[in-house]
Amino acid sequence: MLAIDLKSQLGNLIRLQTIDSEIYGLRSEKSSKPMEIKIIESSFEAKKAHLAELEENSLGLTKQKKDKELELASKEAATTKLQSQLYSLKTNKEYQIMLQQIQDSRADASIIEDKVLELFEQIDNLKIEIDKERIKIKDEERVFLAEKNKIEVIIKEIDDRLSQLEAIRKQVTPDINPNILAQYEKILLNRDGLAIVTVKGNSCGGCNMFVPPQVINLIKMYEHIITCEVCNRMLYINEPRAF
Repeated sequence: MLAIDLKSQLGNLIRLQTIDSEIYGLRSEKSSKPMEIKIIESSFEAKKAHLAELEENSLGLTKQKKDKELELASKEAATTKLQSQLYSLKTNKEYQIMLQQIQDSRADASIIEDKVLELFEQIDNLKIEIDKERIKIKDEERVFLAEKNKIEVIIKEIDDRLSQLEAIRKQVTPDINPNILAQYEKILLNRDGLAIVTVKGNSCGGCNMFVPPQVINLIKMYEHIITCEVCNRMLYINEPRAF
């Protein structure tokens, strides 16, 4: 291969690397977007779950209140029955026993009634909290959907740009020798989207390892593709322009 041909090939590879670097960066950015959506969605779902928990607690308290109301009604009915039997008793002892039973029944009913009132208060307070939480959830949902939409717009923009870059890439690759292109793409795949790098001073621009002077001389000869002995990336020299 003629030196000027290899120099031209390296120029095409450098141009291709610029395109591929942007493609790699965009694909990496795009791959992180589903997780971003998942994170904000999980946060929103956690807030919804808290509201659902409050509503479930409210239902539980309401059931307790109904059970206590039934228990209270049963206790009051029992007290009324005892009272109706009071005047049919024949002895004073029976009368005193019945009075005690009535008193005990009323005391039990009073305790149940206090519990019903306590449950009423708990339900009312919980209802206020639920109403506030529902308003917050609506606001949170608007924020979540707006953030999700923003990320989806970015994904669409990335896809559009990737399509443009792929089209540009197809215009560049025909100018590169198939064997050189295959070597480049193999390195590209194995080296995180960076296949060809410049030598900076005496260091590889990919791994920053030392590049011996004799290797630098080989690069400048443009007789063969020279790769870094450490990271295996293709190497080139940024030569000063002639004026």
